[in-house]
Order: sequence, then structure tokens, then C-alpha cells
Amino acid sequence: MSDFLEKNPWNALREFTNARIALGRAGNSLPTAPLLAFDLSHAQARDAVHHPLDADALHEQLRAHGFTSLDVHSAAPDREHYLRRPDLGRRLSDESREALARVTIDPPDVVFVIADGLSAFAASRQSLPLLQAVCARLSDWKIGPVVVARQSRVALGDEIGELLKAKLVVMLIGERPGLSSPDSLGIYLTWAPKTGCTDAQRNCISNVRPEGLSYDAAAHRLHYLLTHARRLGLTGVGLKDESDALPGTTAATAAVPAPPSA
Repeated sequence: MSDFLEKNPWNALREFTNARIALGRAGNSLPTAPLLAFDLSHAQARDAVHHPLDADALHEQLRAHGFTSLDVHSAAPDREHYLRRPDLGRRLSDESREALARVTIDPPDVVFVIADGLSAFAASRQSLPLLQAVCARLSDWKIGPVVVARQSRVALGDEIGELLKAKLVVMLIGERPGLSSPDSLGIYLTWAPKTGCTDAQRNCISNVRPEGLSYDAAAHRLHYLLTHARRLGLTGVGLKDESDALPGTTAATAAVPAPPSA
């Protein structure tokens, strides 16, 4: 059977990327191995979208590392409603809104929200290492409790930040899975969060995972943006990332004004 396989001349480039290039050919079709690999990646991406976030385990991990945490849920009662009604994922459930309104803390400089988004895998795997890396750089900041949000879209952080009277909210949220990245984490940063903020008022750092933008590189970029957001009193199109890229980072993974969010 191997006699019928035709190798692609770009085969040597495959070691530099996870993109599906130089897969070869068997007649007019793909060879069996890359076809099965594609099916597996597609299944992993679907699993990432539908897999529930284990909020209890995440709270336990956060507290074990010295973080105080709160739990909230969006107005989407379950995953089916979350996927079919994006608007419900952008606002808190009545119970969660009332619970946050009762929280009595000094207004924090920044509140971090860990949200399942479209990949609970990303939230459970990447958020804590990233949180540790960035908080180690924020010794002079008043950091609020970490909020774990289920069935969440990006804009849910605006309402959370507003209720906790935070100067800044940072959403650590699972990104839409790709066929080579089912566990990629996105970071959305918003100054003066309140219900009704637009995407033009946010900055985004994307592709945070060991195979993409490393925790240290992401923490470096986020620290830069947080520092200058506080200095300028804004985020979004008015805040540019002019930090020096660390080794291994590229322009493709630089922080940019937020793209239209789901």
C-alpha cells in the first residue's frame, strides 16, 4: 500500500507548524493516517465546546494556591442555551447578580475572571498557571477575588467588574477551538468595566497555551497592558502594546484591540 502514497515536497516544513500541510496523497484522496488525525482533531474540538467546566475543582486549585474565589453563572441555564443564545452568556443570572451585589470588599484595582467560554479545557488547564505568572508581577496592585464564571461570554466580565467596583477586569476565557488548538485561552482586558462596554474598549491577548504563547510571555504582555491602562485610564483602541516581545513570541500573538467577541 505504501507504494501508492505520494509524498508532498513540502514535507520538511511540517516540523515547524501544526497546520495541515504536506499531508501526501493516495490516488485522489488523503492517506489514511492524516485523515484519521483530522477526524480526531475535529472530535477534540467538538468535545472542547461541549465539555463542562469543573468549577468545584478549579475553586479548590485556586484556594490551594492562596487565591480567594467566587462562583457565578450566566443567564444561560445550560450548554444548549449558551450555544444557541449568546446574549444569555453576556449577562449574569439573577442569583449570581444578587450574590455579587452582597460582596463587601474594598474596590480592587483588578478582578480576574476565569470563564469556560467555548473551551472549558482551556480554562481548566491554562488559567491558573497564567494567573500565578501575572500576579507575581502585580505586588503593588489590589487584586480582588478570582471569579469563576460558567456559561460565560466575554462581556460577562463587564457586569462582574461593575458590581465589584473594579478599575479593571481581566477575562481569562476559553477561545473557540481550532483543529490544532482545542485548549487555547484568550485574555480580554477592560478598563472601567460596566454593562454595555463595546469590543473597541478592550484589548485581547490570544493563543495562550504551552504550544502557543507561553504563560511568561502572556504575563509579560498583560502586565504591560495593565500598567499602562491604569496610567492612561483606558483600554481598547487607545492602548497599544509596545512591550518588547519575549523570545518565542511573534506579531501574530501580540496583544491587539479585541476582535468581535462571541
